[in-house]
Amino acid sequence: MAQQELYNFRLIAHDNLGGAGNVGEGVSLQVRPGGRRVLWMAHESAPKNFSGVDVTDPSKPRLIVQTELPHRNVRSNSLEVCGDLMAVAYQTGTHGATPAGIEIFDISNPEIPRSVGFMDRSGPKSRGVHQLWWVDGKTIHCSSGAADFSPRNLLDDQCYCAIDVSDPTKPRELGRWWYPGTEERDTAPPVPRHPRFDTGYRAHNTNVYPDRPDRAYVGYIDGGAVVLDISDISRPKQVAHWNPHPPFPGFTHTVLPMLDRDLLVVSDECVRNRGEDWPKLVWLLDTRREDNLVCIGTLPIPPVEDYAFTGGRYGAHNMHENRPGPAFRSSTLLFSTWFGGGLRVHDLTDPFQPKEIASFVPEPPPGSRVGAAQINDVYVDENRTVYTVDRFAGGLYVLELTA
Repeated sequence: MAQQELYNFRLIAHDNLGGAGNVGEGVSLQVRPGGRRVLWMAHESAPKNFSGVDVTDPSKPRLIVQTELPHRNVRSNSLEVCGDLMAVAYQTGTHGATPAGIEIFDISNPEIPRSVGFMDRSGPKSRGVHQLWWVDGKTIHCSSGAADFSPRNLLDDQCYCAIDVSDPTKPRELGRWWYPGTEERDTAPPVPRHPRFDTGYRAHNTNVYPDRPDRAYVGYIDGGAVVLDISDISRPKQVAHWNPHPPFPGFTHTVLPMLDRDLLVVSDECVRNRGEDWPKLVWLLDTRREDNLVCIGTLPIPPVEDYAFTGGRYGAHNMHENRPGPAFRSSTLLFSTWFGGGLRVHDLTDPFQPKEIASFVPEPPPGSRVGAAQINDVYVDENRTVYTVDRFAGGLYVLELTA
């Protein structure tokens, strides 16, 4: 069995979520009046929908609620909390199935989440919503299919969409954008497919920050990193684009702006086991010219011989995304997850020479189907308490950065 790696971190708690330790890409923190703190997590796959854990004392996490999905052909993977409301994304395993869309819950009583609204995004060529971003309480930005969206290739079935939820009981679409050439009615030619790793031209993370509300930073999988002008939300326009695929093996996941430093941090998700799509990297881009994004480096990567072939995925995935709210925000420290490579922290003070300053890789959790840790997502609160999760079995790990 692989040994735990703990460098400049202190592990203060671990919770396997009642044996349902398969956590997806949705981790968000609710702070109630009086100081109660609840960490909400979407599950990677059925049968569980989401879990709520009281982390008022982060050294003693306590599972307070865990919900079920309606059937096994749907996953909830992504969620966001705004105050006492939570939005949950539903994606089906096959096109045309339901429920596919976004459900909004009142979580003012965290033990009893109450559904208050639903946005249906099902359709003949839709699997619903894979990811959502919601930080202002008004507009959800998401990667979504729709009944009237017809991709030329079913791998391209989710585009950037903006949803008005100022009245959470009546969500409505505000606008959408898709990669030119991917919709059946486009006049643009069909997009070129990756010769080895064709994973689709569709939206993944769709980040919009209050300090730059006219921009959406979108990971567009095989389409690379896209920056949209959303000053007219009904008609988003592309203003920047960067794509290293090919020759690199695709799947741009997250585009994180460091707005005060004219930097973009771009992660490509590893999606194949045992290093088959190696290398999956985190890139640093100079954004002083939106019309000419320039790569100036990548993060140093964990040693491939240590982790890549131990089982499961090994490579870049998620990052702590500097969202507003009860969250840590930094343009020099980056927390990122690497599946079998665990959780890593990098100092970006000099973007030409990023330095790894901390790492955490737990022992393979009991019950993992790949026999290795698969660290999937990370959330860092305003006190720098670090919450990171395993994709298959490990559940929640709570850490303190000691560097």
